[in-house]
Amino acid sequence: MNPFTFKQAANVDAALPLLATEGARPVAGGTNLLDLMKAGVMAPPQLVDINPLEQAGLDIIEEHEGGLRLGALARNATTAYHDTVRSRYPLLSAAILAGASPQLRNMASNGGNLLQRTRCVYFYDVGTPCNKREPGTGCPAKNGINRQLAILGTSEQCIATHPSDMCVALRALDATVHVKSGGSERAIPFADFHRLPGDRPDIDSNLQPGELITHITLPDAARFIDHSAYIKVRDRLSYAFALVSVAAALDLAPDGSIRAARIALGGVAHKPWRVEDAESALVGKPAGEAAFEEAATRILQGARGYGQNDFKLTLAKNAIVQALTTAMRGTDFAKGQTTEGNPA
Repeated sequence: MNPFTFKQAANVDAALPLLATEGARPVAGGTNLLDLMKAGVMAPPQLVDINPLEQAGLDIIEEHEGGLRLGALARNATTAYHDTVRSRYPLLSAAILAGASPQLRNMASNGGNLLQRTRCVYFYDVGTPCNKREPGTGCPAKNGINRQLAILGTSEQCIATHPSDMCVALRALDATVHVKSGGSERAIPFADFHRLPGDRPDIDSNLQPGELITHITLPDAARFIDHSAYIKVRDRLSYAFALVSVAAALDLAPDGSIRAARIALGGVAHKPWRVEDAESALVGKPAGEAAFEEAATRILQGARGYGQNDFKLTLAKNAIVQALTTAMRGTDFAKGQTTEGNPA
């Protein structure tokens, strides 16, 4: 591990100038950043401990303007088990509980969850080329070990995937990320927070240097409470990243037709993947396998495999249909449910 300075910020105003230092990184739970530093993948010259900012309210979870406000320093476990989250946003609770392990969820912060980096083996292996770690060196994953990697939104430079479960639910629920810097504050729609790799796969998000995530807001999602599901397909039941995950929510009319739908995928792209046109095409149709398969086909348009991950093309379609079917049956049936193996 390279040497670095460690400074603690007593409040937000003290943290911002420290974070404006070139290469500085905030640290809260440290569940991903410290691993990357120990492996030599990242070497920030300065870490800024932002945990004391909890005293400024950055760990608060509360109702906000008809929706929900999640403090950036609230821990994942606290968020998942919060009464308001469980009752009004069960999709978010289920997604968080499908991720990592209880120990990690107790440490990981909401803001840090958004900034996780890919688990591509080439990114973590400093002895191999990786455009995401060192731009211009190449992407051996395209013709190498790519079973876990992307089938959507890829580029010639990178086929890595974003690892978060929480972010998949936040994308489905139309979250907004609120950030602050020394000179301003801004709100970033979740759809615009993470980036596709393009020709700069080393840049994961549109967060600017020196900006600090303060909180995340969610609009009212009452119409989706009764019909939501998070399906995560992985190699083992716990402490494994998704091969494919799906956050699905439906608003159903009394006659069983679809009034609105939300569908987001994880494990398939450089960012949580959502195709709003596919959701709009479901409106007015009877909820059922035919409509769900049509939506899956629309969502996966343009998907391609790279050899070892070709199976994801079928797996993703089946997972979408299963998640929508599970959501249709009702959230009480779906809450916390995850799936191991290939959905039928």
